[in-house]
Amino acid sequence: MIRAAKPAAALAALALTILTASAAPAAGVTAPPPAAAAAADPLAALRGQQPRWHPCTTGPEDTAGAELDAAGAGCTELAVPLDYRRPDGRTIGIALARLPATDQARRLGTLFYNPGGPGVPARDLALALRRAAPGLAARYDIVGMDPRFVGASTPLDCGWPTAGPGSAGPDRLTFDRSAEVAKNLAARCAPYRELLPHISTRNTARDMDLVRAVLGEKTIAYLGSSYGSYLGEVYLQLFPERVGRAVFDAAMDPDRFGPDLTATQGPAMAAALTAWAAWAARHDDRHHLGSTTAEVLAAVERVRLAAGRAPLAVGTHRVDARALPQVLWTVAAGDDDAAHEEFSALVRVLADAAEGRPAEPTALLEAVLSGLTAPDTGGYAAVQTAIMCADRAASRDPLAYYRDIQAHRADEPLFGPLTRNLTPCTFWPAEPAEPPTLVRNAVPVLLVGADGDPAATYPGQLSAHRALTGSRLVTLRGAFRHTVYAGLFAPRDACVDTAVDRYLLDGVLPVQDTDCPAARP
Repeated sequence: MIRAAKPAAALAALALTILTASAAPAAGVTAPPPAAAAAADPLAALRGQQPRWHPCTTGPEDTAGAELDAAGAGCTELAVPLDYRRPDGRTIGIALARLPATDQARRLGTLFYNPGGPGVPARDLALALRRAAPGLAARYDIVGMDPRFVGASTPLDCGWPTAGPGSAGPDRLTFDRSAEVAKNLAARCAPYRELLPHISTRNTARDMDLVRAVLGEKTIAYLGSSYGSYLGEVYLQLFPERVGRAVFDAAMDPDRFGPDLTATQGPAMAAALTAWAAWAARHDDRHHLGSTTAEVLAAVERVRLAAGRAPLAVGTHRVDARALPQVLWTVAAGDDDAAHEEFSALVRVLADAAEGRPAEPTALLEAVLSGLTAPDTGGYAAVQTAIMCADRAASRDPLAYYRDIQAHRADEPLFGPLTRNLTPCTFWPAEPAEPPTLVRNAVPVLLVGADGDPAATYPGQLSAHRALTGSRLVTLRGAFRHTVYAGLFAPRDACVDTAVDRYLLDGVLPVQDTDCPAARP
């Protein structure tokens, strides 16, 4: 993410806006009239809202909004309870965009789309789905809803000077430094402690169902990628009768989702790195990192050891042992030739720096290194953390994380200190309002994903498959990419796309779990 500092005055104004949000309806919302049915249904009045659709553009610099308007979208804001246990209390605003089906005569209904995150706005990305999957866009109204406190939905910004604590580094001293960063970031969210327990996926799922009701839809279709799959899993559990057809792309483990989910990612990241190393060995004539997979991995290990001795000089940047795993995390960007080419050039620069030669960053490396030291513009990292802290409690013992890192130094030397490190949730100023959602149901749903996914690991996908006993799983075999449908964030695969489109458009689930072999250049 690109981040920039938020002035203190703007942060104070934001705090005032959030804390007084219940004093008046959100912009674009028609205040619901009193309803006699409220006693029987405490949400009846909110479900009776009449959305005021308006252009999506917010100003001359809003190119995403202008593109939505050009595509015929309408935007609106709806009021939802901050705390669903107190539906007549404070409300917040939820922003959404709706793209009407392009073939209204054959319209199937409304499809909600969440591209992932958490902390990523979904409203503007509805148009990306329409462009990537015109067949779906013809038959469904596509709704992109910014989750609560994200994007245009009553945004929360804690004013973080950086996105997170990063890697724990090679020793106790560097671990303690990362813990201090995490503690400082958590403290910056303390002014919003009354809001923090309610920034959960569970409440976003409730918001989604309230929006469904306001739009007058008895049921919805749903497509969720990455974190969007977990949001879908929770929605499916809370509102099983409201789901028509649902697809979860790169399904998250519903029993693990929370601040410590990354602890499962180290082996998958190492496997993705090994797959890249095999590619780099076949192209040693360009990057000179080694002519075998083992030689390429040895070059990466030399970089790791050098960064542990002293920071690597890369242009104006210094890459130390705490930053290096975050830089090498970009191997998860994709498994196609273009992505591997970019990553190989990045590693070549790091290898030069490790060997004491002049090293200037590639465009990708410059973007990564600049991002690591940049402030959290818009509060995306803070709200991402807040969602995970509200979904599942983290250990309050910092040393528990250090002991876990030490126990895995030998088998996860590169990524373990990053994936197993503590987060601001260890020092969070609020506890979750509810226990984690236990996902166990037999609602029909289609799961698709890659068996080498470095973020939504395949064991996690299988866990989701077991929890959702009515599901079918389509696995893209031999692929090391995160998400697999429609080429939205990774190379397109015809086998996966056919399975998804056949279900969402025709209602036909595969009769059994299916494998799709990943295409190779």
